[in-house]
This record gives sequence, C-alpha cells and structure tokens, in this order.
Amino acid sequence: MSEQALSDVKVLDLTWHIAGPYCTKLLADYGAEVIKVEKPGEGEPARRMGPFFKDDPHPEKSGLFLHLNTNKKGITLNLKSAKGKKILKELVKDADILVESFRPHVMPSLGLDYETLEQINPKLLMTSISSFGQTGPYRDFKASEIVEYAMGGEMYSTGTAGREPLKLGGNVTQYQAGTVAAVSTMGGLFSAQSQGVGQHVDVSIMETQAGSTDRRIIYLLGYACAGVITTRWPPPRDAVRMMILPQGVYPCKDGFVNTLSLPQWWPRYLEAMEMPELKDDPRFQNIFSAEAGMEFDAIWYSWLADRTKDELFEIFRRANIASAPVNSPEDILSNPHLKAREYFTEIDHPETGKVTYPGAPIHMMETPSKARYPAPLLGQHNKEIYCDRLGYTREDLVKLRESGII
Repeated sequence: MSEQALSDVKVLDLTWHIAGPYCTKLLADYGAEVIKVEKPGEGEPARRMGPFFKDDPHPEKSGLFLHLNTNKKGITLNLKSAKGKKILKELVKDADILVESFRPHVMPSLGLDYETLEQINPKLLMTSISSFGQTGPYRDFKASEIVEYAMGGEMYSTGTAGREPLKLGGNVTQYQAGTVAAVSTMGGLFSAQSQGVGQHVDVSIMETQAGSTDRRIIYLLGYACAGVITTRWPPPRDAVRMMILPQGVYPCKDGFVNTLSLPQWWPRYLEAMEMPELKDDPRFQNIFSAEAGMEFDAIWYSWLADRTKDELFEIFRRANIASAPVNSPEDILSNPHLKAREYFTEIDHPETGKVTYPGAPIHMMETPSKARYPAPLLGQHNKEIYCDRLGYTREDLVKLRESGII
C-alpha cells in the first residue's frame, strides 16, 4: 500500500480545546507527523473535559481528548520560559506547519509571532484559529460555543417561532471551524510547497459560522439581495396542517422516524401502508385540508406504532418516500452501512484499553487514513523528540523537567 497522503508533512500543534485539535487530528489521520505541545504537569484543558472512560475523571481518560489527539505525538513544553521558546524555535526549523489556537495577542507576547518564526523557517505555514480572527475590534474577546454560534447568525433562524432563538446541541461550531482550518491549512501548504514561501492563515470561528454551510450562506444572500430576514418556523404539531401528508419526526415502535413529503407522493404512502382503499375514502379527497390531515393522523400514528425503525426504513425505501430512521448513538455504532465502509476504528490506549472511535471523514483509496497510534500520554514523546531529534541528553531532560521547562 502507498504511504499516506501527508506522510512527509511535519506539524507542530499548539492548539487546545476542540477546534484546533480537530484541525490537526485531520492532518494526523492522513499521515502527517503531528507533535502536540502541552503545558508541563497538567496538559491541555480537553484532558479535563468529558465524557470520561467508565466515568473516571482522569486526565488520560477523557474521551474527547483521546479522540481529538489520535495519531499525534505528545511533548510538554513551557512556552513562557526563555528555554521553552528556544526549544520551540528549534522545532520550527524542521516543521512544515504550525497550528495554534490561542487568543491573537498570545503568540506575539511570547515572541513567537509569525514574523519571528518566518525568519527561522521561510517556508513555514502557520495557521491561527481564534474566536474572531487576528484583526478587527473583537480580536481579543473570549467566546464560547454558544456565543460563536449566535454571533455567526445561524441561531437567529433556529428554534420556535414566537420564542427565543435556540442553539443546536453539541460542539458543532468547534468541529466545523476545525474542518475549515484543516482545509485552509492544506491550501496554504500547497502554496508554500509550490511557491517556496510560507504564509500566515487566519481562521475566525465566527466567520466559519457567518458564511458557511447549514443554510447560512443562502440566508445572508437572501438578506443582501432581497432584504429577506429568515424567521423561525412554527413547530409542526402547533402549525395548521396544510395537507394530509406527514412532515417531520414521528414516533414508531422502537424510536422515531423522519419523513419528508410532496403532494404527488400521496399514492406512495397508500402503497407503503398497504391501504389502497384510502384513495377513494371521501375524507381524503382533498389532500390540502387541515381536517383531512387530522383524520389521517389517527391512522398514521397507529400504523407507525406497530413497526420498527428498520421496518419503516425498508418500507419507505421500496415506496420511494424520503424517510429515514432517527438514529441513536447505539444505532450508529451498529449501522451496517458504516460497518461495511469501516468508518469506525478501534484503538488500544494504555489507560483505557480498546475503545471504538469515529473514523476519518474522507476515504482516499490509494493513501487512506490510518489509526497508527493512540492519543499520547502527557509528555509521552519527550525523549523521542528532545533526545533523538534535537540532540538533548537524558541528563538535560532531567534538568529541564526539574526546572519546569518540560
């Protein structure tokens, strides 16, 4: 098998929490050598964020940290010390990429800004990920997931009409920003390799939300071009039914199914339900009728209650109806399609043993992603990087550790 796509790329990872580590994880999964730099003694904050393996709040058992740092090597280094800065600059000499996710003032205050590092390695590609970017009036503000989601504009259109806007659950903003940063980094690396000069890539998490996927671009264009402000939709159960056909999420025997309808699909539903007699039922001659919709609901809910998600998925698939099960995490882990594509990967970690993790999002047939090694223990690769690569002795490492440098 060929080497992985990024096997010859060396990355210094100065990121923490989610967005930055997910960016560098994507690079590591496709073969890049990623050296994660953490604070001596305590590591990065994600080590203290759940979920924890078997609910044991241990810095080596954070499921979030273990997932985000698979395939990385880990060292500890105090970047506030003069010796720590010197060591980082030694590492920069041989790096292709440096990714950091501090607030914009941090790297310059440490004397590690791009202009300084560029003098050491003119081909260095440096990616900075921050809440609001390296410039502008918000540059030094702190922000959380919900703040970035709200200020990016999408929260205005999520939730129920007549109520306050709501944020979708989870850390979607952080993962999306990490994905955008990884793509941006690869674009910058291509430019650095083809033109022989590096550059500084500035990724604003707010901007990844303001003009990106999940409807935001079309909403922005709608306002910019036509003055249309997208509003929140009324809940399906409270809205007046405009036609018989079901729309939305419905309960079934073992969970929920989601369905989308078009008026011309009415015969398909009758076929799927094996109720052709409803075609001539006088109650359902006008499919654009709220009263008919309420009458049909009584039949529809009863029919769904006798069938499982998998049964309904197969029934609707045969009838060419746009419908799918609402999968739980357990369903996804056992999903036959994802298993066939080998999406999940099992990784053996010294503190947790074998655990199943989500795999890489892209299949490259000749240079695939690969689970080479688990997330590093804190400072696990200090000897390899400092001694074997930079030439420090074991005695040097002892002194560096005792002085709080590593």
